Amino acid sequence: QVQLVESGGGLVQPGGSLRLSCAASGMIFSMYTMGWYRQGPGKQRELVATITPSSSRMIYADSVKGRFTISRENAKNTVYLHMNSLKPEDTAVYYCNAAWARNNYWGQGTQVTVSS
Repeated sequence: QVQLVESGGGLVQPGGSLRLSCAASGMIFSMYTMGWYRQGPGKQRELVATITPSSSRMIYADSVKGRFTISRENAKNTVYLHMNSLKPEDTAVYYCNAAWARNNYWGQGTQVTVSS
């Protein structure tokens, strides 16, 4: 079965950096558009960034443009989210998503807390 396992979350001070990873299994990773979404306290889940199968196109939420970078390594079945200049409002559970045709999968999420 398909599994998406996120890692790399934690507590970081404002202005700090984190790198999230999402390891995929049970799927043909190179066929899927991969994405990161987040859900902050009392908020709806929102798109953070997506990346196409060949890394030819990335899409970012306006709130993270210039601070976050999404990348992938198809040989390792892994997608990353590099987060810089973190702000308290970036605090959320971050979820990995895989989408292709009618297939849509989610990871369990990893907590990111930005606080001094």
